[in-house]
Amino acid sequence: MSDRIADASFRPASFRPASFRSPGSTPGTSRSDPWNRTPGRVLVVSADIGAGHDAAAAELSHRLSAHGLQVDHLNFFTALSRPVHWLVRETYRMLLRWSPGTYAGLFTLTERSPSMVTAIRGLLGLARARMLARLAPDTRLIVTTYPFANQLLGPLRRTGQVTVPVVAYVTDISVHPAWLSPGVDTYCVIHDAARQQAGGWGARDVRVVDPLISARFAPTTTDGKRQARLRFGLPDDGRLALIVAGSWGVGDVVRTAADVLATGGIQPVVVCGRNEPMRRRLRGIPGHVMGWVQDMPTLMRAVDVVVENSGGQTCQQSLACGLPTITYRPIPGHGTANAEILDRHGLTTHVSTPQDLKPVLGTLTGPVSVPGSTRRTGDITAVVLEALHAHERLRRS
Repeated sequence: MSDRIADASFRPASFRPASFRSPGSTPGTSRSDPWNRTPGRVLVVSADIGAGHDAAAAELSHRLSAHGLQVDHLNFFTALSRPVHWLVRETYRMLLRWSPGTYAGLFTLTERSPSMVTAIRGLLGLARARMLARLAPDTRLIVTTYPFANQLLGPLRRTGQVTVPVVAYVTDISVHPAWLSPGVDTYCVIHDAARQQAGGWGARDVRVVDPLISARFAPTTTDGKRQARLRFGLPDDGRLALIVAGSWGVGDVVRTAADVLATGGIQPVVVCGRNEPMRRRLRGIPGHVMGWVQDMPTLMRAVDVVVENSGGQTCQQSLACGLPTITYRPIPGHGTANAEILDRHGLTTHVSTPQDLKPVLGTLTGPVSVPGSTRRTGDITAVVLEALHAHERLRRS
């Protein structure tokens, strides 16, 4: 058994101010040209709960920076006090690990009761002064990748305390009502099913965009797979199933690994994230166990199939790689909600029982073609630039 751990945390990049130029513009253009000036800062608001929200924010920041925009990153929880930050994050982690049924109940309750979301919005409103204090004076647009950020920023936008557009990027394929807040200008979702769901909750301007996934996640060749296996010390031959459970390593991963192993003919490669107790428990199971993996694109090039349980960022990465993806033992709440939509639209295969796992693993081979959305606008960068341009014209008028 191999036991390799690479530990890295998300650190927002620092971007230097740069001039934004329209296509065809050249350096040296008169400064009276509105396209030859940086239209202020773009603020990307994320949250350090798990790694998916931060990963989407990092990818967006990279893309916007490539367009010459000045980008800042803000952890939403810095608008809250440190004790509240710790309490929210650790309670969420505890519920996912030790009381998933309670988390599922809260997820369902807030989904069915608009008053619950309104109450959360009201409580977060207590932090409006701290949030406003963190907005640079030259901020021209805000993008969020975390639902509670919408609940704080949306009302500020609606009341005019925030005077710049607020764009929300929904990291899940299933849209929970907690993502939606009065005042948010535009919602960006990753599938037409999510657009319809958001519209059903009352959202107006909803755009379908490509997932915020690094271009490094892409299908590979046979030689690329061989090199990737060598990189991680994995066997040259035989089929490998990558089992993922997010950066926190939540869900029934131990039983999932045992079920995959019991099917025969395929070896599990388990990524435990930062869940060290889980990694120790898996040492007795034949296979390959890893902790936090920094180079996930290469690891995905090494395997034949992905088994996941949340339908989040890692699932989107595996689909971008063209890997057959199975949703198995999904975590309650957003995991089961995502699994339903993913399976319904042929993006992943939802397996409900250990008895069904073997035939599914036996039939899923080779790269797959993922069905696309029916209404896709492309890169979210285009949505951000459009909103920036419209705001600049309005501001100058």
